[in-house]
Amino acid sequence: MDWKTFQALLSGVNKYSTAFGRIWLSVVFVFRVMVYVVAAERVWGDEQKDFDCNTKQPGCANVCYDHFFPIAHIRLWALQLIFITCPSFMVVMHVAYRDDRERKYKAKHGENVKLYENTGKKHGGLWWTYLISLFVKTAIEVSFLYILHRIYDSFYLPRLVKCKESPCPNIVDCYIGHPTEKKVFTYFMVGASALCIVLNICEIIYLISKRIARIVNKSKNCCPQCKLSRIHVLSRCRKACEISGF
Repeated sequence: MDWKTFQALLSGVNKYSTAFGRIWLSVVFVFRVMVYVVAAERVWGDEQKDFDCNTKQPGCANVCYDHFFPIAHIRLWALQLIFITCPSFMVVMHVAYRDDRERKYKAKHGENVKLYENTGKKHGGLWWTYLISLFVKTAIEVSFLYILHRIYDSFYLPRLVKCKESPCPNIVDCYIGHPTEKKVFTYFMVGASALCIVLNICEIIYLISKRIARIVNKSKNCCPQCKLSRIHVLSRCRKACEISGF
């Protein structure tokens, strides 16, 4: 996988993120992508070769390895990193759609007329797109943690496993290469994933609370008879209130 291209694509997301989103992106690159590329790939480099069984029966070691490692950690983490970053591209594509609409609107009505005050500002549909992307990322993180938990029995890697799968002649002992090192990296990646979930939840709470506070402030600044809620017509609302005596 070309992680440099992956990082270049995601760097555009940083421009439209909140403070929590920027922290999340830093955690993903520093504690997950860099650890994956620099260390984890080497630890799990040729894991099937390091899976040693005390029998020379042809096919036994392969079948036992497939039984205990149906999905390799390193490949599962690569899929997880790709899937959790894909929802962020929804925001980038939505901003690109706004930019295209803005360009067409200016071409039709003149350069001095704007359709959006700021195409990257999280209002209207872009706010919903951003919020949905956070829910999707959180759901993906939880799903992958559940898959890893179910497959590897609470993320635990034993030194010795006993296999009785065919074509093994009897119950054979198989040894996992570098079990302690792999266990440490597994717990580290699980912890980084849990931290990302916490950051996503914090960002969801932040966005929703900020939206509620904005709505409350607008309702306080507008009289009951006006029924006007947008900031750019607030002066008209106040003038109407003065005339009507409110």
